[in-house]
Amino acid sequence: MSEAVVETIELTKRFGGVTAVDRVNFRLGERELRCLIGPNGAGKSTFFKCLTGQYPLDHGSGRILIRGNDVGGLRPHHIVRMGVGIKTQVPSVMNGLTVMENLWLAARRTHGWDRCGSEVQRVVDEVGLGDIARRTVGELAHGQRQMVEIGIVLAQEPWLVLLDEPAAGITGAEVERLVNLIGQINKTASVIVVDHDMEFVRMLGADITVFYQGAVLTEGHVDDVLADARVREVYIGNRA
Repeated sequence: MSEAVVETIELTKRFGGVTAVDRVNFRLGERELRCLIGPNGAGKSTFFKCLTGQYPLDHGSGRILIRGNDVGGLRPHHIVRMGVGIKTQVPSVMNGLTVMENLWLAARRTHGWDRCGSEVQRVVDEVGLGDIARRTVGELAHGQRQMVEIGIVLAQEPWLVLLDEPAAGITGAEVERLVNLIGQINKTASVIVVDHDMEFVRMLGADITVFYQGAVLTEGHVDDVLADARVREVYIGNRA
């Protein structure tokens, strides 16, 4: 097994008397693509928010290691500075600025003034934002905003990319384009994708971690996991 770039050890998150994440042990290898799935309330989104610092850890609630560094007490902006790109479930963009301006601000955090222009153009080309590059983000459809936020993440050249429901609100050709884009990202970065769209997960063709009642139910390649009777019972049912 490759060295883990992300690892959780007995990770637990409680909200009052409810245990949303229950002693989860998880490993993500270098340049690995992993999908997190599960029914509503299974704990996958809470787990993601713990990884990204959106939910702080309580004392004695386990550990989160990113390249061996314990990040359990860090806030999202500290984790981003480690070279981690985070796309949250709700697009986090500046609606009053153009797509190019949003990308420029993101690139400026990592690159000097001299490189910003070339980096923004690289992202525009990579993500396919050319047709909307000069438009104000607040005017865009939800699916377009999703792609813009992924572009904002890529403008910082992260080595680890965490995507929360990137396929939400997009359909048809946009989904195929997103699958291809994630494949390109995975050539240079480790990637975690949280999503409930099973067709999208199938298209990614990656290993899957299935959450159920706050714990990991099973892990494995997409074909094996989606054929597992336990997974079909608790999550997929007759839709598969």
